[in-house]
Amino acid sequence: MDTIEIAPILGAIGNHEELAGTPVSLMSAALIVADKSDVHYSRVQNPIIETFDIHDRVNFSVQRSHLRVDTENKSINLELTTDEKSASVMEYFEIFLARMLISRRAADFLKCRFELVINGTRLV
Repeated sequence: MDTIEIAPILGAIGNHEELAGTPVSLMSAALIVADKSDVHYSRVQNPIIETFDIHDRVNFSVQRSHLRVDTENKSINLELTTDEKSASVMEYFEIFLARMLISRRAADFLKCRFELVINGTRLV
């Protein structure tokens, strides 16, 4: 690939980390939203529920995850259905707050609103 093609990809990869990253291009904003919205029980690799850490519990609790992009209303919604017996909504925020904040910045860069909906309740 030519440098002109590689540079945006490297910029997107290098700027999607939640604590220090920031959207620098449309590509990086899209990568941030996609990456930080990737939460679902299928991500859990540990087969032993008793040894789950908080990340395993939160991912395991998410039974349905849908990223809805509404171009007409300029909104990006992360819609989750969770089993609160596996992990509470508070535990979700304990580990995912930084991810939701960078997702909001990425949506802002895309001139959209970022909204989080968990079990039918709009939270952000």
